[in-house]
Amino acid sequence: MEKTRLAYLYAGAAIFFWATIPTAFKIALANLGILPTLTIASIVSAAALFIILTSENKLALLKRNSPRDLLNSAILGLINPFIYYLILLKAYQLLPAQVAQPLNMIWPIILVFLSIPFLKQKIRARSFAALFISFAGVYVISSQGKLFHPAGSNLPGILLATGSSVFWAFYFILNVKDRREEAVKLFLNFTWGSIYLIIAIIVTGRFPDPVSIKGLAASVYIGLFEMGVTFYFWLRALQLAPTTDKVSNLVYLAPFLSLVLVHFIIKEPVYYTTPAGLLLIISGILVQGRK
Repeated sequence: MEKTRLAYLYAGAAIFFWATIPTAFKIALANLGILPTLTIASIVSAAALFIILTSENKLALLKRNSPRDLLNSAILGLINPFIYYLILLKAYQLLPAQVAQPLNMIWPIILVFLSIPFLKQKIRARSFAALFISFAGVYVISSQGKLFHPAGSNLPGILLATGSSVFWAFYFILNVKDRREEAVKLFLNFTWGSIYLIIAIIVTGRFPDPVSIKGLAASVYIGLFEMGVTFYFWLRALQLAPTTDKVSNLVYLAPFLSLVLVHFIIKEPVYYTTPAGLLLIISGILVQGRK
């Protein structure tokens, strides 16, 4: 019983922090811009994961990485955090937070279709139904309150937000094939990602001077609670739960909680189409995952 309660406490903490991230993205982007926000967040995340590895006495696992493992981490780090978050943050820059976040949530459906060529899995008829339901949700959310007149929606932002899910699904597949310890993989991925981002900052010269304290604080928060510590909370929740499905489905509470936060903290008016579209996207994901 104690383990189950701890599992829900860890899951609740993870869900709360993930729900705050769209608000943090908007604050950081308004004060720093995409590249500085992501660079700071990636470095903070790598540092947080290093501390986690140290606290769990897993630093020795880093020495076991072969040159091939390091190359694999370099490729994964290029996809996430470098490419994936650059695309996602641009989407957040172009769209309201309440629109960008749920559009990114369709990655489990994209994952199924990418699994055909990469994991040699067969696709079921249910997957096409799930895809249709989820993309109906994408349309509803993208309309931003104008369900039958969506022409005013920001098409580049919508394409970036939904397109980011393709990169995340691709990253997920490559990560599944890599059998190393999760914290080790993530630490190396974010270390490589930080290197790429620092190089990009130097080449483009896009680091603001002076640095906004508000933007810096939001970027550090993103590094800790979007990428670093929250990952540890979620893994602990899955490890302690009697069955993972009892915890896993709780993650769908995060986007609804984030709607409340973006409304009251950054004063976004919530369109009626956002929760309606969210329900469709989550329904599609649940249809796909039904046993």
